[in-house]
Amino acid sequence: MMSPTPSVSFSCNPKNPKSLCFIPLQGFANTSTLRLLPILPLRCSQERSLAQPSTGLDESIGGLSASNDCVLSGNTPVLRQNGLPPLVSALKASAEQNVASFHFPGHNRGRAAPASLTRLIGTRPYLHDLPELPELDNLFFPQGPILEAQIEAAKLFGSSHTWFLVGGTTCGIQAAIMATCCPGEFLILPRNSHISAISAMVLSGAVPKYIVPDYENDWDIAGGVTPLQVLKAIRELEMEGKKAAAVFITSPTYHGICSDVSRISELCHSRKIPLIVDEAHGAHFGFHSELPNSALQQGADLTVQSTHKVLCSLTQSSMLHMSRNIVDKEKIDRCLQTLQTTSPSYLLLASLDAARAQLSERPDVVFNQAIALAYEAKYTLKQIASISVLENSSFSNFPAIDPLRLTVGFWKLGLSGYEADEILYRDYGVICELVGNKSITYAFNLGTCRDHVQRLLLGIKHLAATYSSIQQPEEKVCDVHAPFDDIIMSLIPRDAFFASKRKVTIRESIGEVSGELVCPYPPGIPVLIPGEVITERAVDYLLHVRSKGADISGASDPLLSSVVVCNVK
Repeated sequence: MMSPTPSVSFSCNPKNPKSLCFIPLQGFANTSTLRLLPILPLRCSQERSLAQPSTGLDESIGGLSASNDCVLSGNTPVLRQNGLPPLVSALKASAEQNVASFHFPGHNRGRAAPASLTRLIGTRPYLHDLPELPELDNLFFPQGPILEAQIEAAKLFGSSHTWFLVGGTTCGIQAAIMATCCPGEFLILPRNSHISAISAMVLSGAVPKYIVPDYENDWDIAGGVTPLQVLKAIRELEMEGKKAAAVFITSPTYHGICSDVSRISELCHSRKIPLIVDEAHGAHFGFHSELPNSALQQGADLTVQSTHKVLCSLTQSSMLHMSRNIVDKEKIDRCLQTLQTTSPSYLLLASLDAARAQLSERPDVVFNQAIALAYEAKYTLKQIASISVLENSSFSNFPAIDPLRLTVGFWKLGLSGYEADEILYRDYGVICELVGNKSITYAFNLGTCRDHVQRLLLGIKHLAATYSSIQQPEEKVCDVHAPFDDIIMSLIPRDAFFASKRKVTIRESIGEVSGELVCPYPPGIPVLIPGEVITERAVDYLLHVRSKGADISGASDPLLSSVVVCNVK
């Protein structure tokens, strides 16, 4: 890992192609990739139809005229216009056809698009919001541009097969667990897994074998999972005459903490156990010398990535990658068909193809600017005595922390993360990715610019100067952390989900069996899981973070005056 020094230059020079700063941040792809057509009118008219027939005029991308020659079929090779990615090319060609459309969706290629939204985003997204037309392929049985786009993604990310997801990483995690765990089989996973892993156990009937993650009290942050913890869980099951159907880990965590996936995968494969990695926050891994290797590069069997997080696809679009042959591909196909919509958004699908193509253009240098800005910000903040910056030394059991995650602690100022975030947003317009009890996490990405980093640094410097002089350090911040280490499971998640339930006050719930999944959001990590006995520590923690401003997700009463519990005889 490169150690930033004051002598490192982060200046931008648009005339120098090797400069760390890339000026055209707006697209970050080759500027010839996309040139939008003129915005079309909201209604049809005799003067101009929604998609004009060929007239010999150049009205399309890269000087190619739009004509009926662009019409594709699902069984013919994809026509790529000016080097466009295959699914983007197919979507463009289909939208430009001069057709009489009698199909869904009801806005009819933008003709009836609601004016309130077109005033905001124009009609072009509606024009390209098309259904599963033959030339656009079928997500569940791809033979044309979707298949080609997924093959290109598999090549880039190093998988044997890649699936595009329109239900986010959530549906990918659910499919991966359902494809590896049958009802009654054991799934080894960290207790602080994302709620999608819990819902996957409800869907699959898997029995959890929890690992309690390392916890750093100074930061009030959970770490990853160690190989020793995985081995211990496997051996405990073996001593009972049982075997894990799969191991599921999260790497990197929301804060960027990476587990030793390589050693964990070796351990799992020695026992023929598939390893699933929630790599939602690590789609960029493996594409720069300063970034950790990806989970696939470290031997994982299934990885699920949120392509929309650090990479540049549209929100809700993700990818599921498979390596090796431990997991049945056809079973994953069936699970995804069960979980995903039969009316997928081609805007989401095309955005995955476009994000892949964007990364493919210059994979070795595309992250230079973001990484340089992140290192510069960390170096600057480390010079402020009252501000803490999360580094690998805080979690020495783990090999790396994502350099594009900046986690800043404010407890030496006597401020919680929630309080500091409110000030930085109100006074400086700084919006973070994740707020915690003691810290705030900021996500750097391909669109991060120097002006915004300077605004962040200015805000934190001003906050430090103001509060270090008027408050006693640390006196306001409580050392309360998530109670992951006192789990009593009365029912498996699936049985608890279907059990009859009642509602009680939050204090009356102590000692009862939780009937709902309750977690502060972000980051979507459960504190109460259906089937577990509710402890006083869990209640105290939830009330504490709620009082500090955290949103509570999953609870029927987000104010936490009451909790749903199971009627257990």
